[in-house]
Amino acid sequence: MSHPPLHNPDLYPRLQIRLYLAPGIWLGPGKADLLELIGETGSISEAGRQMGMSYKRAWSLVEVLNASFSAPLVERVRGGAGGGGARLTNEGQEVLARFRRICAEARAVSVKDSAALMAMRMQSDDADEA
Repeated sequence: MSHPPLHNPDLYPRLQIRLYLAPGIWLGPGKADLLELIGETGSISEAGRQMGMSYKRAWSLVEVLNASFSAPLVERVRGGAGGGGARLTNEGQEVLARFRRICAEARAVSVKDSAALMAMRMQSDDADEA
């Protein structure tokens, strides 16, 4: 998973969703990316490193996610020859899949209006240059 810089004009228009589940509890693209990377790497520290955050910050977000749902989304995997790690639980996989689906469906239904807004923005830029 790569995280391109947000100032890249090729990324626009883009829709970013933050789903509020309760006061102070939300799921957004950062937490979803963290879950996805934990699933891919089997490591909270590696997932955090790939996102440019400390292990402490990544673990703190995992604790928030685990406390926000009725069952943990991430669980630690005890040592062995390769050491310990982490994995998404079934609930974690389901939460991630549902959030990604919400985002994909929202993008799909907003394409036409997003393009219209971009065209209007471009017209505004052209008027500013004249």
